[in-house]
Amino acid sequence: MTIRSVSTDLHDQWAARLQRVWSERGAASSVLLPLAWLFGGATAARRWLHRRGYVATHALPVPVIVVGNLLVGGAGKTPAVIAIATLLRAHGWTPGIVSRGHGRKGEGEVIEVDVTTDARRAGDEPLLLARRTRAPVVVGRDRVAAGHALLQAHAKVDVIVSDDGLQHLGLGRDIEVLVFDERGPGNGRVLPAGPLREPMPNPASASESTATRIVLYNATAPTTPLPGFVSRRSLAGIVPLADWWRGEPASPDTLDGLRTRSVVAAAGLARPERFFALLRDAGLTISELALADHYDFASLPWPTGTGDVVITEKDAVKLTPDRRIGARVWVAALDFEPEAGFADALLCLLPRPSMPPTDPHGNTPA
Repeated sequence: MTIRSVSTDLHDQWAARLQRVWSERGAASSVLLPLAWLFGGATAARRWLHRRGYVATHALPVPVIVVGNLLVGGAGKTPAVIAIATLLRAHGWTPGIVSRGHGRKGEGEVIEVDVTTDARRAGDEPLLLARRTRAPVVVGRDRVAAGHALLQAHAKVDVIVSDDGLQHLGLGRDIEVLVFDERGPGNGRVLPAGPLREPMPNPASASESTATRIVLYNATAPTTPLPGFVSRRSLAGIVPLADWWRGEPASPDTLDGLRTRSVVAAAGLARPERFFALLRDAGLTISELALADHYDFASLPWPTGTGDVVITEKDAVKLTPDRRIGARVWVAALDFEPEAGFADALLCLLPRPSMPPTDPHGNTPA
């Protein structure tokens, strides 16, 4: 069962039509090729100007890892950033995170985000990153300014992870992690004839970037010709909304009580289908409620009288437990785990950390 409004239906119809156009090299895509050639040429020229030094690229005094995707729409950048920050801390690094904070109020402002920051000011993804990683997070449209602000406020930070920013070439980077999901490169064409923000790298040629690139697949198998590392995404469990805000972990055991009830699954994601599939795989009977990406929850989107609702952590940051919600709201926590070789590939590109290794919670082993 799916819960929908007229606006949601229209949005889904257009999104589905666009995905079909971008998944094949048909007539609709081919008509747009002249614009795609202009867009791709401009993007390539911009990278060349930065690489040659004709347009300034600003290096920060610590290594920078940029996590991004070439495709329009979510491919799994945020869970990848969480996994990378956790990995770095476990191997002795002190990571910090910079992000634009898409859709937040005052995007031009550079601010530090902590677990108490209002999501409207921080952006939903940066607030989730702060809660999940406990690393310092600074948001700003200008990633260079955000990086400097972060390092000034946190002198112990010795590596910065940029959430997105692949096309923000003013920020120097040592490593680029390209994230692809099951869509791969679509039809392989750049906007507007295809879903790519820039042309696909040629695996047989030298890197077109001054940074070392690592490909991470948010899928169980590679979906492009580029060599890379696959990952596993799973449902860690659920937790009541109020408990989630108090920092309580999600538990798979809590799912048992929902398997005998009908549940509304709400997701303000670019691609909510994966979330719905994980819930079904866990044995839940759900009514899908697909919301616009970065839905602000200014109004509650589910029908009055709804009993149980399961939402994502990205949505939970905008739904504080002091609101009169009515329904019983549960937060689903997702685990994202790259295969073992990814850690080795990433760490070997960084200098040795200055601190001894720690466990994922930041504790130094005895």
